[in-house]
Amino acid sequence: MCILSPLLTVCPRDTVRTDYTSVPREKTMQPYLPPDYPDYPTIVHALAAAAELHPDAPGIVCQYRQLSYGEYVHVVGALARQFGELGVSQERIAFVMTNSLEATVGLMAGMAARAQVSPLNPFYTDAELEPLVRDVEPRVIVCDAGTSERVRAMAAKLGIKHVVQLGIGGITMDDLLARSRGALPLPQESDLSAIFFTGGTTGLPKGANHTHLSLMAFCYGVSQLWPLTLDKERIVNVAPLFHVWGFCFTLIAPVYFRAFMDIMPAYKPELVLEEFQKQKITVFAGGPAALYLGLRANENFARTDFSSLKVCLSGGAPCPEELLISWEEATGCVLLEGWGMSEGAPINLSPLNGVRKVGSVGIKPPNAEVEVADLQTGEKVMPTGERGEIRLRGPMFTTGYRNRPEDNKQSIRNGWLYTGDIGYYDEDGYLFLVDRKKEMIIVGGYNVYPREIDELLFKHPAILEAATIGVPNSFSGEAVAAYIVLRHDQKLTAEEVQDYCRTSLVKYKVPTKVEFVDALPRTGVGKINKMELKKRGVASL
Repeated sequence: MCILSPLLTVCPRDTVRTDYTSVPREKTMQPYLPPDYPDYPTIVHALAAAAELHPDAPGIVCQYRQLSYGEYVHVVGALARQFGELGVSQERIAFVMTNSLEATVGLMAGMAARAQVSPLNPFYTDAELEPLVRDVEPRVIVCDAGTSERVRAMAAKLGIKHVVQLGIGGITMDDLLARSRGALPLPQESDLSAIFFTGGTTGLPKGANHTHLSLMAFCYGVSQLWPLTLDKERIVNVAPLFHVWGFCFTLIAPVYFRAFMDIMPAYKPELVLEEFQKQKITVFAGGPAALYLGLRANENFARTDFSSLKVCLSGGAPCPEELLISWEEATGCVLLEGWGMSEGAPINLSPLNGVRKVGSVGIKPPNAEVEVADLQTGEKVMPTGERGEIRLRGPMFTTGYRNRPEDNKQSIRNGWLYTGDIGYYDEDGYLFLVDRKKEMIIVGGYNVYPREIDELLFKHPAILEAATIGVPNSFSGEAVAAYIVLRHDQKLTAEEVQDYCRTSLVKYKVPTKVEFVDALPRTGVGKINKMELKKRGVASL
């Protein structure tokens, strides 16, 4: 496999453009955009414009392989045309791949072909993955060498006719670069663009539908509070592409800002620290606090040159105050927290230019509405300082959950998306999150739904009852704790319970704490009292 040179001009400036007369558009649709920031119908149009303006500029790199923006457009167009031949327009493509050059190109190509892409967690067990694939109902499923065997078996089982393998053993970047150049397919802004799986009050996975309009609204929201410089930034991302944060900070924001994007295949602290120096990174897309704690704990942290860094970003789980302060002191670079969700982002961001308040998720971008409503009806807007459920409205939020009409009725009412999160605004318009109505656990930025684990534990022949909760964890934000009532005359150890869970659950869902009890606490109506379990879990730490 060749090393792709960032200086190879595959698409000269005078041959890149086909029909991008609407790129950039007049800003009548985006009145809040900062001066000189472009307005595009879709992120594919933004990629085409970047290649036209700077075809030789480095676009994306993963390990030793790099694509210029001209090459990026070339391979995306070639793969999009192949997807088009498989009839993906207005259909769905599922991706089961780890972070890579191929995964990035594949997802962009799928959107260019007017398909709705659904990146799925390649580390899920088959028991976790199959229900999501069934829900997506993809016309094509895309894999890499590491997931090929599992994906092909699942495709055969579910009757999915088309499996495309990218990378080793399949279609490579060299193959795509060798193909003749044709017109880059272009989607429409109203097309469905992506599905990100989240959870609800039932704890069952739900696919949040997004359009190209919502992905571009993400760019506009970010640019208003985190105004990165066009054509200048060098971004590194370690978050997985199947997570909304990793997707947006690998495929969407870097292309919009015409930045250099450094994709890490996996989070390894020593390699991330090397990239800061080697690539002169200006923006670390980051993620939850656990990533920063891991970097800070690495033996090479004190020797790393952070002088090129302008801003580090965090989302997915709150950062401790000590981390926010110590990171800036050690690196000279500010660490900014933001809040989003699979249903849409950004909701609130700690501003790059302005007051930062520790413990707050910042202020809302002007293209979003974020209100705190009363917990009883969800209609009354709460006064400053009073708590309620946070509801959202704006172009960046989901059009609804796929195949979930009842969830849509419950969560999306009168145009408002109800988050299930409880918070309040202070007198300066800064939002503070204080609790969750949902029982969801956030482990290192990943959503974990207790019911899924409970139901697995219920299937064990030795277990009578079980309840899982989240308990505070200094590294991952929260960890999973399981409380178990055994059947009469049955015996189990904590290690046996964890081994049992590992057969069906990804690592971060496996309980790190297992406690055997004689009975589970109950409410007055006989329901398991998880609030009491939370108190017990915190007290036992």
